[in-house]
Amino acid sequence: MNRLKSVFISLYMTMLVAGIFYSAFRIAVEGPTTAWMGLAIASIVPGAFFMRLFLAPVARTGEDLRWMPLLGLIAACISVTLAPNQPWALITALLNGVIGPVIYIRWYSRFSNRDTATLAAGQQLPSFDLIDAQGKNVSSKDLSKGTTLWLFFRGNWCPLCMAQIQEVAHDYQALAARGVRVCLVSPQPESNTQQLAKQFKVPMEFYSDTNNAAARKLGILAEGGLPAGLQALGYDSDVPMPTVIISKAGGEIIYSDLTENYRLRPEPQDFMAAIDAAGL
Repeated sequence: MNRLKSVFISLYMTMLVAGIFYSAFRIAVEGPTTAWMGLAIASIVPGAFFMRLFLAPVARTGEDLRWMPLLGLIAACISVTLAPNQPWALITALLNGVIGPVIYIRWYSRFSNRDTATLAAGQQLPSFDLIDAQGKNVSSKDLSKGTTLWLFFRGNWCPLCMAQIQEVAHDYQALAARGVRVCLVSPQPESNTQQLAKQFKVPMEFYSDTNNAAARKLGILAEGGLPAGLQALGYDSDVPMPTVIISKAGGEIIYSDLTENYRLRPEPQDFMAAIDAAGL
């Protein structure tokens, strides 16, 4: 299923780009009253949504995003109104503006069958090994001698992950004042992680999860979850599902967020409330 999602998101992005350029060409040749105006609108609306995520990343979006397929449907109606004898303009407008967004919102964005029991509050965090910035093996037990915030993220390529890390960095002093150690974990190449670490001026700790061994042990691995084509940049095809865990000294979990929608990440205030409630 994840591999289908991997192909879908890369294919859909390609269709949006192609739709924008092709409709611009047809409009330039035929004028603004062409049926391809509908395809232009249907492609630009979701295209702008994704562009915004990359240019101004956010850690969470609206859950339903109903406006996106609704505007796509309006664009399809414009296509029919302008030229009812051009079915391909209507079909492509529906694909890019209605069907694609619905699949993205209702299927691609969501994770199914996440195991929420293993990492629930009160459970013991399973032990695992990571690689630190110096290339040395580090045990989770060594990192759990105090209160530890574990943030498993997919990689530099994911704008919502980057926004989530930015939020944690912004509230780092508040976490540090509570004695919280912040550990950010990803399977991406070490060079990518080092590049990411340089972007932040607070001493958060970045670790590599080689071959997703830790994610697999924790039951948070999405096999084949990387968008198709990014493997060429050195990323692993398997990625962790976005996960936040807070454990206290000894490894007992006091908080976990296993989001079922990659577009919905927990607020940093949730971390603070859990830590304060535990009296740590």
